[in-house]
Amino acid sequence: MPVRLFVGNLPYDATEADVRDFFATVAAPVQVFLPIDRETGRPRGFAFVEFAERADAETAIERFNSQAFKGRTISVSEARARESRPPGVGGAS
Repeated sequence: MPVRLFVGNLPYDATEADVRDFFATVAAPVQVFLPIDRETGRPRGFAFVEFAERADAETAIERFNSQAFKGRTISVSEARARESRPPGVGGAS
């Protein structure tokens, strides 16, 4: 079963290819997603990286959490399911 990781504190100039190459030293990610801010069109400073195997995801967390990536210390953890939010919460108007 695939395991999705949350990668926080990414530099805003990081690309999908940068993140994919960085994590590929553990195993090839199945998917890499960098959300883009709708207002500015710029990356939001975090990403989701999915691995096919739990062992690879756990190795990535151990190896990369609190490590430097392009001059910033990133945080890497298993992504949690998105919480249900009532309409209008979270800055949407």
